Amino acid sequence: MALFVAASRALEANKADPLVVDPYAEVFCRAVGGEWADLLDGKAPDHKLATEFGSHFVNFQAARTKFFDTYFYAAADAGVCQIVIPAAGLDSRAYRLAWPNGTVVFELDQPQVLEFKRDVLAGSGDAPTAERREIAVDLRDEWPYALLDKGFDPSTPSAWLAEGLLIYLPAAAQHHLFAGIEALSAPGSHVAVEEAVPMDASDLETARAEERAAGNEDQFFSLIYNEQHAPAVEWFGNRGWRGAAVRLTDYFRKIGLPVAEPDSEAAFMFADISLVSAIKG
Repeated sequence: MALFVAASRALEANKADPLVVDPYAEVFCRAVGGEWADLLDGKAPDHKLATEFGSHFVNFQAARTKFFDTYFYAAADAGVCQIVIPAAGLDSRAYRLAWPNGTVVFELDQPQVLEFKRDVLAGSGDAPTAERREIAVDLRDEWPYALLDKGFDPSTPSAWLAEGLLIYLPAAAQHHLFAGIEALSAPGSHVAVEEAVPMDASDLETARAEERAAGNEDQFFSLIYNEQHAPAVEWFGNRGWRGAAVRLTDYFRKIGLPVAEPDSEAAFMFADISLVSAIKG
């Protein structure tokens, strides 16, 4: 799924008037090659991202990226110098955002993901725009201790991002993530979350059956848990954070992007997703 997202960002960057530009997204795709390079070269007309669904998905990734880029810049403007990205995947913000001097970006993910990313970015010849610290850990394990071992200072404000993550965690792991963020966050810290209301169980099983029939057991619907521990604004708000959630459809309209029609295959991406940001008082 990480390459699906990276390819979407690369396709957005190649538009005549892109909403956001992630130059490293294409670098990751070309490092893997195959269908991902063919897609960017216009040689994969049957690829999911080359369809109408793909067009909406590219817009989704662009909007989501813009929202969270803006969030990080607001945190940096407020003086936050510790950035934490759990399940960082192929996120390149440590390289492409203009971080203030002294910023440290902590990236948490599986060791093989971090290794691939490190090798590809080293080959690009570019240096990160902040100090980047890798933390090879499974979020179902005791990741807060691993973060502290890498020099994270819980007495200093931090900014956290859970982008495209919660749906891949069971409710218990979502609670573990939220609780860890709360425990490690000093007053003045920021948090941003992408969340979705769980799908109808019968609709999810139908989607999974369609994936299995197409030989795609390792694709989206087979990977998600379809659980929600608690709405982020409510959970953090009960612990002294001030925040707000914006529905994805409303954010699309705000920035001038078309929303998929209700009967569109892409409609599920929009209907129940919200983008959340909050600040600890």
